[in-house]
Amino acid sequence: MEEEEWNNKGGPGAGPGSGVWLGINGYPAPRAPRPHSLHSSVSPALLSSLILLVSAPALAARRGRQTEAMLTLLVLTAAVLLGAAPRSDAIVIYTGWERHALVGSDVRLSCSFFSWRWTSEDVTFSWSYRPDGARDSISIFHYTGGAPYVDNKGPFRERLEFVGNPARRDGSILIRNLDFNDNGTFTCDAKNPPDIVGRPSSVRLLVFEKVPIQAGVITGAIIGVVLGLLILVVAIYYLMRFLVARRVFNLSVSKHGKKGKGKEGSQQRQAGPSK
Repeated sequence: MEEEEWNNKGGPGAGPGSGVWLGINGYPAPRAPRPHSLHSSVSPALLSSLILLVSAPALAARRGRQTEAMLTLLVLTAAVLLGAAPRSDAIVIYTGWERHALVGSDVRLSCSFFSWRWTSEDVTFSWSYRPDGARDSISIFHYTGGAPYVDNKGPFRERLEFVGNPARRDGSILIRNLDFNDNGTFTCDAKNPPDIVGRPSSVRLLVFEKVPIQAGVITGAIIGVVLGLLILVVAIYYLMRFLVARRVFNLSVSKHGKKGKGKEGSQQRQAGPSK
């Protein structure tokens, strides 16, 4: 195993006397997690719940509200139990599922994480790459100590750029000038000391000469066509109802009009001979 070396300038190959410790891969080694204090392990919500738990029954008893005292006691007991339950120190990492891109274009591979802790100054991001058909992954990028490091021997050494924002828990990278040989699986790992236990997340990159139509687009088109046909059928139905109602109305008006004219004629015929 290769020995670790001391770097004075924060990069590989520098002389002694620096302040940055390099690991076996040439990357600065992460700092040791800071010790926990009692204050950091006990949340303010837990302390306030304990105070209310002690004081609530006495205050309610003074007012003679035993029922409210019991309900308050039960609610606060549940809050204390939830607050006192140990929270997992695991970190959850998120990436996309699959990315499609054209030959010669650029693609952004996103990586973020969720942690119960505040974003640490010692946050790290690591990216590895496994080409299609290969068994082993190679390290292509590492962010630590506030500085990004691109592997100087990998296939992306001149095409990879760090575009993330560690303060916002974003470790995204940008790969330029894609080629068919870039097809593969990219894996992101993140550490937010003391949250260092978590499962890396992977995203598959597929490079095409022409981006194929995705299944979601086809499904959306089918749904759109079906909805359009339904709207058309409903419109035709109401149009037919309107035309039928208009026809019935016209027939009714004309029928009543003929009856009125017949009555007037009979009255005129009866009035004629009497004169």
